[in-house]
Amino acid sequence: MTDEAVVVKNLTKRFDEVQAVKGISFDIHRGELFGLLGPNGAGKTTTINMLTGLARPESGVFRICGVDCTRKTRSAQHLMGVVPDESNLYPELTGFENLCFCAALYGMRREERQERAWSLLKDFGLKEAAERRFGGYSKGMKRKLTIAAGIIHKPEILFLDEPTTGIDVASARQLRQLISDLHDSGTTILLTTHYIEEAERLCDRIAFIVSGRIVRIDSVENLVQPLQSSHVLEISCEETLPGELQQALAASFPQLVVLPPGHGTVRVESNGPIRVAPLVRFLEEGGYTVSEARRVRTSLEDVFVRVTGIETKQMRAEKNMRSGRP
Repeated sequence: MTDEAVVVKNLTKRFDEVQAVKGISFDIHRGELFGLLGPNGAGKTTTINMLTGLARPESGVFRICGVDCTRKTRSAQHLMGVVPDESNLYPELTGFENLCFCAALYGMRREERQERAWSLLKDFGLKEAAERRFGGYSKGMKRKLTIAAGIIHKPEILFLDEPTTGIDVASARQLRQLISDLHDSGTTILLTTHYIEEAERLCDRIAFIVSGRIVRIDSVENLVQPLQSSHVLEISCEETLPGELQQALAASFPQLVVLPPGHGTVRVESNGPIRVAPLVRFLEEGGYTVSEARRVRTSLEDVFVRVTGIETKQMRAEKNMRSGRP
């Protein structure tokens, strides 16, 4: 038995004039939680759709659990659980009926599928809603049941496409715990997300995907480690900080790397300790009111910005747009 649950080589996909996926390659080890992290439109969903048989690749090859699925994805579908970014369950059926229906599609016997359905409803905190129609569930409950449906047949690998997008904070926290528990139980998981903190918290390894290309693959530890020796200071002001402040700070403190200011924050980095007082004095003499200065631990967010060139405010804007927040 091979150690790789998924092997992808030079996979491409085009939609008319748009090259959605551009020759990506990666592998996922058995029992691993592997993340595809990137903004909306990066090619994450297209990649999952190709691997699960919902889209046919233009070129390239891939294997699922040792089975060549490039042209015959159905030959390994019994090994997969798929949770799309939008629920594919039936609103007129109850939660219990939806799970039993999905189990029947995989050939599970009636007694077996009913027992499995009740077990999952209990584990996912949905037992009290088992006899309610799925259409009346909250967004968080719908995501839970959709994941339960994806693992009803105990698949070897689970594909999760943006599992926590558009749900409230409490439900997202519960779902992340469920995903972590599935991972701990030995399930191989491919997770797509544009939530940097989610990828950092859950994944063993992460692939940064931008404009259809994978630009970096590694563990969170290895991604962050090169920056751990850096000293980072973030200063918050009560006023909105203009873009030209970056050039002014860089000119006055050439030994520091000055990042573009946010609405009310500016961040500086250095290979050595950073003196706070001169920076605060510079800002206050420029007419700004400093409310806080704090040293910051290097995070996956910092690495993502450096590697991809995509500002995290763009990712946050997309997150808020998809969740319906202003």
